[in-house]
Amino acid sequence: MSDSDTAAVSLRLEGLSVARGGRPVVREVSLEIPPAEVTILLGANGAGKSSLVLAVAGLLRPTGGRVVLGDRDLTRLRPEQVRAAGVAVVPEGRRLLGNLSVEDNLRVATYSLSREHAKSGIAYALELFPELEKRWGVTARLLSGGEQQMVVLAQALVSRPRTLLVDELSLGLAPVVVKRLVPTLQEVAASGVGVLLIEQFAHVALGLGQSAYVLEGGRISYSGTAQQLKDDPELLHSAYLLAGQSTSKTTVVDDGDAPAG
Repeated sequence: MSDSDTAAVSLRLEGLSVARGGRPVVREVSLEIPPAEVTILLGANGAGKSSLVLAVAGLLRPTGGRVVLGDRDLTRLRPEQVRAAGVAVVPEGRRLLGNLSVEDNLRVATYSLSREHAKSGIAYALELFPELEKRWGVTARLLSGGEQQMVVLAQALVSRPRTLLVDELSLGLAPVVVKRLVPTLQEVAASGVGVLLIEQFAHVALGLGQSAYVLEGGRISYSGTAQQLKDDPELLHSAYLLAGQSTSKTTVVDDGDAPAG
């Protein structure tokens, strides 16, 4: 790529709508993910967060609106074209090739890159997650949940994307593991990448980003600073983010050290 191809640009969703099973689940959502920042998207289960991510990735066809990177419209591109344009997505659920090693999982993620770019991309991922070198030949299904999350993040980052979307970073992970991963997202953003962190648990996300959005019933119910959400918890209560749960960090399941099946 030329320098102009890799210039820092924003990813914008412009009135994006998505339906699943014939039912609208994302409704005219507009938001911006600027370069060199972590942007936060919060919402309760069923708010439409994952559907939004899948639509950006090209895995779901929007029913309206646009996905734009800089001045390029990505709305109807195939997933491999979205990735080639510079948008990498880490979907919910730590989707790995469980019978392949860590090395092979990362090499599969570089299939569309030149040999030189694949080599430098893997080196970059290992700089961010040096723990993976010790697990290089281990089958992915034998890794702990935290190690698996490192692999899926590394898979997304080997292509050196301009924008990274991470869906539910903390899901099923011990707090100590989440604390290990959060600074990596900050480091990636500091390198110029625009990062969107999608989270159910507000305590994981707030404090990371400058801008924040709350998705409620498929619509944006809050758009503003992350600091304002921290200062006014009622804004989160109104979206049922904290309904029936404490803001305590014990809401994260502590199974990060156990092998994932």
